[in-house]
Amino acid sequence: MSTPRTTVSASRGGVGPQAAGPPRADVHETHTAVVFFVGDRVYKLKKPVDLGFVDFTTLAARRRGCEREVELNRRFAPDVYLGLAEVHCPAADASEPEPGPEPMVVMRRMPVERRLSHLVRRGGDVTEPLRAVARLLAARHAEAPRGPEVDAQGTRDALASRWEEGFAQVRAVEGDVGVPAGVPEAERLVRRYLAGRERLFASRVREGRVVDGHGDLLAEDVFCLDDGPRVLDCLEFDDRLRYVDGLDDAAFLSMDLERLGAPEAAAFFLARYGEYSGDPAPPSLWHHYVAYRAFVRAKVSLVQARQGAPGARQAAGHLVTLALHHLRASAVTLVLVGGGPGSGKSTLSGALADRLGTTLLSSDRVRKELAGIPPERSAAAGWGEGLYAPRWTKATYAALLERASALLSSGESVVLDASWTDPAQREAARRVAEATRADLVALRCVVPGDVAAERLAGRAPGPSDADAGIAAAMAAREAPWPEAVPVDTGGPPRASVDRAVAAVRPHGTGRAALFRRPYMEPG
Repeated sequence: MSTPRTTVSASRGGVGPQAAGPPRADVHETHTAVVFFVGDRVYKLKKPVDLGFVDFTTLAARRRGCEREVELNRRFAPDVYLGLAEVHCPAADASEPEPGPEPMVVMRRMPVERRLSHLVRRGGDVTEPLRAVARLLAARHAEAPRGPEVDAQGTRDALASRWEEGFAQVRAVEGDVGVPAGVPEAERLVRRYLAGRERLFASRVREGRVVDGHGDLLAEDVFCLDDGPRVLDCLEFDDRLRYVDGLDDAAFLSMDLERLGAPEAAAFFLARYGEYSGDPAPPSLWHHYVAYRAFVRAKVSLVQARQGAPGARQAAGHLVTLALHHLRASAVTLVLVGGGPGSGKSTLSGALADRLGTTLLSSDRVRKELAGIPPERSAAAGWGEGLYAPRWTKATYAALLERASALLSSGESVVLDASWTDPAQREAARRVAEATRADLVALRCVVPGDVAAERLAGRAPGPSDADAGIAAAMAAREAPWPEAVPVDTGGPPRASVDRAVAAVRPHGTGRAALFRRPYMEPG
């Protein structure tokens, strides 16, 4: 790439006289650069630092970093990145050779009042700007380079390696600034999630979801102009860290919006990105990537704390807490909702799956599907007869668990609506949860007998064919289920759903943004 250059010379005696003095300069410092704001221009110098994950200690490395910054950022803001300038400084001692010219990135200065972080802090409506940013990011991802080298960084093992490097880097500063509380739990949750999700990440690579993206998408680097957004300051010092899943790239901005106190905007942006990119990723992956980005920023804050930046240690603690909330929300869960006929298990299962945004599988529907019978057609028979003979029941539970296993491995939490009266079936479910590193939660619907009988008597034709006689036979054979959480379904439906949600999400659901995929027409 040919990058335009200008030359700025500095004399030992300072700036010479000018007709009108130079504009007052503002200065901003990051962990890798010093940025000068002068008039309608911005000049960015790389610091000669080695932080482990980036090494700018040589002039050649800083020049290459500046060139790459201009080249890569023109993908997102072609009219902002103008080229390079060079600062020529005299040697400290006249007998020494003059050092080589120091490269600087030169940018067009953006109006600070249009900065996305400023708009969010001011409480303005950022719906349309976020929609535009999501559309821009999805469009750039659609045309971004792909290939084996890029794909290699989107695998589960590559992501696990980046997490582990981050954990090690955080612990490396423990003696200087301390490790924030929550890091050990974050490590455990990350490893559990990744261990059971190889199928999910393999499918992401196979579908071409891994791209050469932005890599460092923060609200302070997004400017919402009348003719569209300008997205600045992509990650240029390590291509591997920019080769990411597109959702991972988008999750960085979602994380930052939540950090700024705008969780609804965070969820809106990620949903719009999913819509514009046609991405059906499970919410667990949304949460996992937001947690990863929060931890990356926590690591940066700890580096800044070690450099003496005020407030950086506290910022790192807040970011680790944010990561932890999303890691808890990302936990893949297998929920068994059991009980006898008329106990309200199907109603509770549906409401619970809707509240949590999870997949619902029903034994009544699967049983008839296996037999080739429409779910609304009656297949009524006596206890243990016809479609309810042991072989059909065994096949139904096997199909339920096989489908659940595939979904769990793909990052989808699952609610299984069935009676679960047989301990052998419960043990099979436990093995599926263990194999897919999913949390297992068992709920047993309980209701007074007269209420259940009344429900059965008034039930309209549907997937379930159970009557009072079958209910009595099942109750007589039901084995104890001590590990299941009892849920009283005899009262208001909302109360029973609240009880179930509390059992499935003991840490609550309100501490992290609620992610729901947008509706997309099937292709």
